[in-house]
Amino acid sequence: MGSGETDLYFVFMNYDPEYERLRAKRTKKGGYELDAYLSRKHDELLAATLEPGTYKKTVSLVIVDAFAVEISEHQANVLRSEEGVRIVEKNQEVA
Repeated sequence: MGSGETDLYFVFMNYDPEYERLRAKRTKKGGYELDAYLSRKHDELLAATLEPGTYKKTVSLVIVDAFAVEISEHQANVLRSEEGVRIVEKNQEVA
């Protein structure tokens, strides 16, 4: 898999009706349900796609169905081909 060098990537997911339903639920309990749903969904995608111990998810983003993960370029390409993934973008730091 190369040198093992990793970078931070953002992974944005395709439309998910369950995400939309939970996001529309504007209660404290609904917010917790949405957080738990997205975290589990993102964790399951990573576990099913990448080797354990080769990535580090840093955050699930609730405002959009997305997450940040430290992975290699090869792993980013693998995620790009997964069903349900809309886009995978490397973090661009502004100097």
